[in-house]
Amino acid sequence: MPLNAETLPSAAPLPGLPEWTGFCEAAHQSDRYALDLHCLKAAGLQVDLSGQRHSPELQAAGAALLAARHFDTARKQLLNGGIVNGTEQRAAWHSALRAPAPTAEVAKERERMNEFVRVADSERRWRNIIHIGIGGSDWGVRLSLAAFGYRHSWRNVRFLANIDGHALEHALSGMDPHDTLIVIASKSFTTTETLKNGQRALEWLQAAGVANPYEQIVAVTARPETASNWGIPQKNVFQFWDWVGGRFSLWSAVSLTTALAVSSDVVAGMLSGAAAMDQHFQEAPIASNVPVQMALAGVVNRSVLGYGSLNISPYDFRLGNLVPYIQQLDMESLGKSVTTSGEPVGIATGAAVWGLAGTDAQHTFYQWLHQGSDGAPVDFIVCQQADHNQVEHHNLLLANCLAQREALMRGKTYEQALAECEQQGLGEQAAELAHHRVHSGGRPNTLIVLPRLNPFSLGALLALYEHKIFVQALIWGINPFDQWGVEYGKVLANGILQELSGEKKVSAEHDASTRHWIKIFQG
Repeated sequence: MPLNAETLPSAAPLPGLPEWTGFCEAAHQSDRYALDLHCLKAAGLQVDLSGQRHSPELQAAGAALLAARHFDTARKQLLNGGIVNGTEQRAAWHSALRAPAPTAEVAKERERMNEFVRVADSERRWRNIIHIGIGGSDWGVRLSLAAFGYRHSWRNVRFLANIDGHALEHALSGMDPHDTLIVIASKSFTTTETLKNGQRALEWLQAAGVANPYEQIVAVTARPETASNWGIPQKNVFQFWDWVGGRFSLWSAVSLTTALAVSSDVVAGMLSGAAAMDQHFQEAPIASNVPVQMALAGVVNRSVLGYGSLNISPYDFRLGNLVPYIQQLDMESLGKSVTTSGEPVGIATGAAVWGLAGTDAQHTFYQWLHQGSDGAPVDFIVCQQADHNQVEHHNLLLANCLAQREALMRGKTYEQALAECEQQGLGEQAAELAHHRVHSGGRPNTLIVLPRLNPFSLGALLALYEHKIFVQALIWGINPFDQWGVEYGKVLANGILQELSGEKKVSAEHDASTRHWIKIFQG
């Protein structure tokens, strides 16, 4: 259980707060980007913030703003299991799952998971795994397997998240049901998509004549009794707790599939890297605290400069799934417009998060990043060392990453573009074409360098973003640990489902368009 029941004080809206006014003024007065190097280190990662607005005045204003938001108290509450989710009266104690000396209940479940993997490996069981989950029960496992299982795994893993029947058929197609383990991951064990897909997987095992189909199903949930009532043997039910948000459940037994596919050592390494970042976040002074400094830059970009989105560009093929992982982590946490005191925030919060792995990204949307009217801050993520022997390929990758970042920072003036056109002998066209080659420059960006992609560095990277998001939410005065916005659509969907199946009459409360399509889809 969490260590204490203390709650954070409610936060008033920022507008009108003197420290916020001072922070905005300092941000506007800072250089668009500074020529001096502004590089910090945390848990083995190097984070270059030279491409973000920074100055001694902005640093001091940021510290004052954090003090006004009771940062020290909030950080302590988060890391010690205090109530930081006020609307649900819960802790968000995911850091406890990766603590070097975990609580007894965490250690017990970790050992149960590792023992399950040891037995399965020793018996060479479960050549196939179907991982059924959605959102936080899905993206982290996909990311881990893409990062560390892309070369080889003797187990074949398929993911089933979407309720679309095509996704179901894809997951089951060609699998041997007699050598397939079904992993159902759901915090509540009531998620519609997950349970419906789980039921179909059970029926698939039964139809194949599997003698004890429930023996081939594992549940990972905060509601073990519900999973047992569903029919899953208690020995196959792994628990996490209400104080673990779904989007942080990667650190729990949800990573059972990762352990089976790419080893328990990978999971242990990720836990260790995240714990190292937790320690840095807890102990580092504000000026050198990487999650804090990234959060302050994020607040400047969104709420002061007005950028509506954040681009994630990992220059590593293996990190393609990092984009949707951070997208969920960030947008489900920061997509709020009401403070913890129930008042309108009054400023822009929660940027849209999007991206693609480089260098594919350069041939997809970088034109917009460089010369579009809006632009977006970019988080460049790259590994200093590759895990292949294609030296030229890796140098090309690094060169592209650095070049795109430099172009965003430096830009190109009309005079520079004109000289370039004249050097190319474009004659009378030079003056006109030069306008099309101008880059505004000064576009915010951060470079995050991993020494190499290993479980420790990936765990540290994910925890870095977790803490960054927490600090941004604290400054904005919003609760990053609930997601009431998702629930409304779920309620409406239940009623529409009954109407589509003819169980009840189409409600007159629907808008005209919705009524029209319900009737069309009824057939």
